[in-house]
Amino acid sequence: MIFDSHMHTKFSADSQMAAVEAIAKANDLNLGVVFTEHFDYGLELDGKKFSFDATEYMNEYKNFRGSSVRLGVEVGLRKFARSANEKFIAAADFDFVIGSIHLVDDFDIYYPDFYAGKDKATAYKKYFQQMAEEFSLADFDAAGHIDYICRAAPYDNPEIDYPTFKKEIDEVLRIIVEREKVLELNTRRFFNAGAIEELVPVYKKYRELGGRFVTIGSDAHKVAAIGNYFKRALDFIQELDLTPVTFRERKLEIIRN
Repeated sequence: MIFDSHMHTKFSADSQMAAVEAIAKANDLNLGVVFTEHFDYGLELDGKKFSFDATEYMNEYKNFRGSSVRLGVEVGLRKFARSANEKFIAAADFDFVIGSIHLVDDFDIYYPDFYAGKDKATAYKKYFQQMAEEFSLADFDAAGHIDYICRAAPYDNPEIDYPTFKKEIDEVLRIIVEREKVLELNTRRFFNAGAIEELVPVYKKYRELGGRFVTIGSDAHKVAAIGNYFKRALDFIQELDLTPVTFRERKLEIIRN
């Protein structure tokens, strides 16, 4: 069974999705579910903290947990949050931990303030350099959405542009492989053929460096987004000789079709 290994329910500050509805939709699509609630220490949205009570989460969702439903977390990585992240992950028996970069220089890169006064080269180099630094130190299982910055960057061409940022991206990929972590394939932008094309050399390089495994995640915050573009993602993975995986109790499981 293929798992949608990245989605957010009511325990995330930016989602109200109900777990029972998410599971029902995934069942209809013959997908497994990994809930990955947001933990971004110190980050707030409209007065809501990007944090949650791990014990409450585990207790409320424990009856869902099983062969096709896993309980995880998406941790926002930055220097300021390192100690808090370690304590949070250790506080619960998560099945899966995504490590993601949502802030650079303590600016939320989803909003314009980070980009003010920066050209694309400056902004993207900072993004990938911070990613490499945090991935080299953090506790995580899969590296989240490497192209996250493309979602909101205000440039004429916001795409990842591997040839321009090859040095920085290769360092990120090298760290992921050397630490025996996994690269996520996030389908949030797979509606865009150009975005998919831009990711090909990145994942090809990951494979060349010895990376074999990927998790697939829709990054769904609403039921309608669960499993979006998974057929395209599976074709992408097959073409690049990668293997889809999931995690249970922080242990990698290869998906057998």
